[in-house]
Amino acid sequence: MCDPARILLTGLCLAFLQSPSLPFGWAAAVVTLVLFILGAAALLLFLMRRTLGGRESRETGDPSLPKPSLDNPSAFMAASMQAVIQKLREQEKELAALHRRDRERAQQTERLSEAVTRNMPAGLLLISATGLVTSANPAAEAALDVHALAYRRYAEVIGKESPLSNLLATCLSEGRTFRREEVEYTTPKGELRQLGVTISPILGKSAQVTGALCLLSDLTELAALQRQVQVKESLAALGELSAGIAHEFKNALATISGYAQMIRRESEGETAENAQLILDQTRALTHVVTEFLKFARPLDLSTEEVPLRSLVDRVITEIQEAIPQVAISSGGAFESLAGDEGLLRQALLNLTRNAAEAAVGQPFGGRVDVHGAIEHMPSGDLQRISITDNGPGIAADDISRIFVPFYTTKTNGTGLGLAIVQKIVVQHGGSVEVRNQPQGGAEFIVSLPLSRQDTVAGGAVDSRAAGL
Repeated sequence: MCDPARILLTGLCLAFLQSPSLPFGWAAAVVTLVLFILGAAALLLFLMRRTLGGRESRETGDPSLPKPSLDNPSAFMAASMQAVIQKLREQEKELAALHRRDRERAQQTERLSEAVTRNMPAGLLLISATGLVTSANPAAEAALDVHALAYRRYAEVIGKESPLSNLLATCLSEGRTFRREEVEYTTPKGELRQLGVTISPILGKSAQVTGALCLLSDLTELAALQRQVQVKESLAALGELSAGIAHEFKNALATISGYAQMIRRESEGETAENAQLILDQTRALTHVVTEFLKFARPLDLSTEEVPLRSLVDRVITEIQEAIPQVAISSGGAFESLAGDEGLLRQALLNLTRNAAEAAVGQPFGGRVDVHGAIEHMPSGDLQRISITDNGPGIAADDISRIFVPFYTTKTNGTGLGLAIVQKIVVQHGGSVEVRNQPQGGAEFIVSLPLSRQDTVAGGAVDSRAAGL
């Protein structure tokens, strides 16, 4: 043991032994503890000298650190502590580098996940257990026609009574999964859409529902195409079935009309009057059969470039002269398209006339508006033609049957006008829809493709033969 240590130890022992304030037992215990600590330090120093002394010649160490001397315990301990601290600093740097790499990987994974979610074609909604939308990608906002969906309650956004809300509520409350469901959804603008929905619960610990994952697909365009195919198939089947029957029926009416004319010529009084009534009814029925034959026959499109702007202006001028008490206006974008100008004129003429007749007699004057718009769709650009009126609108029960042949709400109508309109539009690869406006009145929307790849062939019927 070095001399300073011995002197310190002797002084402490004498101080404790001569202290009148401490009992002798306490002083002895303290001296024993100090001796134990110093002995342990001396033993540790001895072992370190033996261990490090043999390697002193082989290890160069860090040239920036001072060389420890085994003859100076204080310097040796300081150098050892400095080496340990430097080692810890190096390990700290390694840990910081590992942490930085892990953080970069996590950020890269997060950016990739956000990019995939943002660019995926299907809509994605994450709903919390409390009904809060925690995440929504642009496709979901487009499908629902709602912006800034995040951190809003789904029931407030899409409506508490909507079928989609009911599915989400069932998933959150019961943990049920819904796959490939089709629901109707009404946008905030009143547009009816068909959505494909898949909803799965998000389970936490103990299989507890902590949220829901909802995938959305806008099937509106696909549903419209399916309806067009169904309408074409129905029209084709109806034409084949009814054309022959209508011809035979028309021949029978001609026979009845001939006999009625003969009876009228050869009779007088009440018999002649009754024969005239028969003639009047057979003429009316013959007109209905003739119109039905026009509807049942396949259309032969004489395709040419049709300037819709000038066509709409001519239709409005004709209806305005026939029904001057109704104000008819037009606006928006109209482009030229390939089609049969005669058939398209007939369809627009019928729709505009129906709208003007519905607007007659309104308290503040009847109004009809023909508006055009170009809509860019994945399958190609569409020409939308909207014909609205401020009339009484259409009864809910009539909307679903309004294009059915022979269904009419007019006292003197044949019920074939709108059916022929639908046939003309469908043969041009388009569609026609009807809905009531929130402020009153009805709206017919004709959608026509601006570029057609197919041509619908039919029988040898001129477009002028489709007159209503």
